Amino acid sequence: MDLSRVDLNLLVYLDVLLREQSVTRAASYLGITQPAMSNGLRRLRAMFDDPLLVRTSGGMSATERAMELQPLVREILAQVERAVQQTRPFAAHESQRVFRIMASDYAESTLMPRVLREIRQQAPNVTLDVLTPSDVSFLDVEQGRVDMAINRFDKIPQSFHQKTLWEDYFAVLMSGANPILQQPFTLDTYLGGNHIWVSKTGFGVGVGVNPKDVQRLGWVDEALGRLGRKRRISVFTRHYQVAMLLAEQHDVMATLPSRAAWLQQGNPQLVVKRPPFEIPPFELKMAWSPLLQHNPDHQWLRRLIAQVAQELDQEFLDYGRQFEPHGPGALNLSQG
Repeated sequence: MDLSRVDLNLLVYLDVLLREQSVTRAASYLGITQPAMSNGLRRLRAMFDDPLLVRTSGGMSATERAMELQPLVREILAQVERAVQQTRPFAAHESQRVFRIMASDYAESTLMPRVLREIRQQAPNVTLDVLTPSDVSFLDVEQGRVDMAINRFDKIPQSFHQKTLWEDYFAVLMSGANPILQQPFTLDTYLGGNHIWVSKTGFGVGVGVNPKDVQRLGWVDEALGRLGRKRRISVFTRHYQVAMLLAEQHDVMATLPSRAAWLQQGNPQLVVKRPPFEIPPFELKMAWSPLLQHNPDHQWLRRLIAQVAQELDQEFLDYGRQFEPHGPGALNLSQG
């Protein structure tokens, strides 16, 4: 094929068509008419000798050839954009950009309030759109439609860039009136109480939990499973704030990341104790698309988030190491 006769605009059309998988939506995104978009698709089919998009019962679907082309076309367009755009610093005070960040409930509770405060101070006209894991997919992040994913990841695509923000341990949060506090806090004591399960860290729409499926219940129950033990879960929730609120009741307890428990340090009704068994620590990470790696706006956002995480981590360590495995067994959060 003579490359001098290739219309690069068709690659733009193809990129949007494969992302939207709809001629109508692709035309709307590009600001052209639907007949013009349909004509572009015909030319693309002739260029690649492949239908690219075919109609199925679920709508338009990409062919195998189209799926092979998608990452190649996206990278080509990203390189063209980098080549033609002038390198310019991010003007924080002038920017009106919208940053879209997928954050788990844990990250949203512990990290994002301080991130928002810093953004409001440094870039008052920037808008922050915080999405939940159920709102997005890895593909959304990979294609740059979501700027950042902040979560605890079991695995992420190898193409992603990532940075660890901090490491966290687990703590047990409960009411000071919980009757199990009248006896030594051993594993048997812990298992004799009623528990609040809280987790929702992965991408995609969540489904109901099967209490018998220990392998899918997460870190706490997997750690107990390795000991051949099992706790009695009375309530399942996907929100740390809800778990912390429920922990104020006198007969339940929540085992959750220590930085989430730290949020309740001024609550006189709650006590935090170190779990009476080993739960491996985990890392909170931020991950982003290679397409945004060299974007000045995105570089500014990454630096801001990393700096905020470092400051919070130091504040937490200064507050005390009571949540780490060798710290003291209990702390009344109201006493600071």
